[in-house]
Amino acid sequence: MQIYDSAKKQKRDFTPLQEGKVSLYVCGPTVYDDAHLGHAKSALVFDLLTRVLKANNYEVTYARNITDIDDKIIKKAVALGKDIKEITDFYTEAFHQEMEAIGVSRPDIEPKATESLQAMQEMIQKLIDSNHAYRTTEGDVYFDTSSDNKYLTLSNRVQEEDERQERVESSSLKRNSADFALWKSVKDDTITYESPFGDGRPGWHLECSAMIEKHLAKPDMPYAIDIHGGGADLLFPHHENEAAQTRCSSNHQLAAYWMHNGFVNINGEKMSKSLGNSFFLKDALKEYDGEVLRFYLLSTHYRSNFNFNTTDLEVSKKRLDKIYRLKKRLFGLAVNKEETIFRANLLDALNDDLNISSALALIDEMISSANETLDSAGKHKSLKKESISNLLFIEKVLGFGVKNPYEYFQFGVSEEIKEKIDSLIMKRNEAKKEKDFELSDKLRDEILAFGVNIMDTPRGTFWEKV
Repeated sequence: MQIYDSAKKQKRDFTPLQEGKVSLYVCGPTVYDDAHLGHAKSALVFDLLTRVLKANNYEVTYARNITDIDDKIIKKAVALGKDIKEITDFYTEAFHQEMEAIGVSRPDIEPKATESLQAMQEMIQKLIDSNHAYRTTEGDVYFDTSSDNKYLTLSNRVQEEDERQERVESSSLKRNSADFALWKSVKDDTITYESPFGDGRPGWHLECSAMIEKHLAKPDMPYAIDIHGGGADLLFPHHENEAAQTRCSSNHQLAAYWMHNGFVNINGEKMSKSLGNSFFLKDALKEYDGEVLRFYLLSTHYRSNFNFNTTDLEVSKKRLDKIYRLKKRLFGLAVNKEETIFRANLLDALNDDLNISSALALIDEMISSANETLDSAGKHKSLKKESISNLLFIEKVLGFGVKNPYEYFQFGVSEEIKEKIDSLIMKRNEAKKEKDFELSDKLRDEILAFGVNIMDTPRGTFWEKV
């Protein structure tokens, strides 16, 4: 398996720190608002990575944090007159539900900033004790970037003054303009936390380093974890500062491999709340099935910037439809998980730095070939078994085709109409059982009037939206 390492700027053979085991940490959401398409893209990329690693028989420990300490959260809580925990719990639960809707599995570990304050404070103290951090007369604690001769080696860039990212306004008491906050003293009546350095709030960059040390790092290893991931916008300064904090407070580097996914653009413009085009995932889910969004957002290589537009999304949906139409042709046949040439080739493609284009081309070819053979005379038992195995592997590794194929084609029909259709189908089945074919035909016409097709199969009667 090969992974593109953002730090080395090249593809590298993947070799874990411990044979057969992989530790992965990904920066999660700041829970003060609804998840947008950028959150969805990043979550999907690392969900795919986790699936591919597991398909290679690695035991994966995946951690993704929840940032529930932030000025934006406090500002929202004050504006709404609500407790900060009420805000963070609401948006954390919404995030989980929306991730589930697009097939993203929950991480093995999901630490929160509010639950990691002790770990953060311990790291700060280590940095102070080793002269990599200093306290100001105002009670703030800063990381001294001049003390770290490897600072900026991750991003390989020079920090610009206007590119700082901090929770609280910068201080004139910093030794160097590039120094960043580890702990900020807060003297107003907003939310603060107790610490040996005085009441205040932790720096944004600090939580990930501290969480990794607490939950994943092994002291005797050269790196704290195997892979650190996140959006491309986090490479600098966030990940640069994380890396500095870890190497200066411990005897190891932060990550052996760094992976970053590209930006999401909306109709050609970089997604931004200031531009008013921050497309919330919850809004997209009202218009499209979650799996359609998953397929579309993963259809471009993870390192490329993604241009979200409804025209391409509709084209992508038709591609996913083909998987479900083949699945429908094989519906009801026995499960088969035998190895096939296709399964090996698909995994090989994904092992090449998650080469989704090659993977999807293989899927298109497999579906086209299977349909062509199934359309010809004969029972094709061997092909059917092989195709079922292929579809199950696609489901396992890519998360495509996980639904009942008939139910997949019901998206867009309201729950109220679904209940009416299901009730009419039950009545029709009873009429057929009683050999009341006149009533059966009448009920069939009522069902079709809803703009659906019905299919009588050995496993029952199913319907789909036309």
